[in-house]
Amino acid sequence: MGQVIRQVGPNTTRYYWYPGDKKEWLRALVAVGSGGAVLGLSYFLTRSWLTSTVLGLSVASGVAGFNFGRRDLAAADGLDARTPRREATSAAGRAAWRGFAQGAVIAFAALIIEHLPATGVFADWLLPLAPGVAFGLAWQAALMAGRLSHESSKVTEFVGASATRRIDVTDETLSHPGPLAEATEDVRGS
Repeated sequence: MGQVIRQVGPNTTRYYWYPGDKKEWLRALVAVGSGGAVLGLSYFLTRSWLTSTVLGLSVASGVAGFNFGRRDLAAADGLDARTPRREATSAAGRAAWRGFAQGAVIAFAALIIEHLPATGVFADWLLPLAPGVAFGLAWQAALMAGRLSHESSKVTEFVGASATRRIDVTDETLSHPGPLAEATEDVRGS
């Protein structure tokens, strides 16, 4: 939750709360701005609303998908096997909200492309899928980039403290070859 603090008077302070973080709102603005810039530039070059709209919405969806992927990865990194149930439930609720927002972004982009005046199988059935594909690929790229930049976790973090115990190896266990070696010697000797 974000907060804006305004000093109205010497003894009066107003607090304004808004959903999300300021950094996330700026990233969303960058996604919309980059999509709008690509839409304008491609319309200037091609004079085709279909081409420019598909390209602009695909770029905006791709940047938004990358941002959502980073947020999903950050939320998943905050959870482990020892997370309390209340925090896990809260994280699941935020994940559901992010999933709803992701679906809304893709559906809105597909509806905009679908309602353009161009007709045909390509314009009506294939091009509305382009922003969704761009969103999904960018989302996966954000997850992969985030995972590759993280330091690997130790195995004991995932299996618990009981996995840190070692089996003591003594000289007796090393000198005794075991039943398979004895059977091999019997075969060689005969």
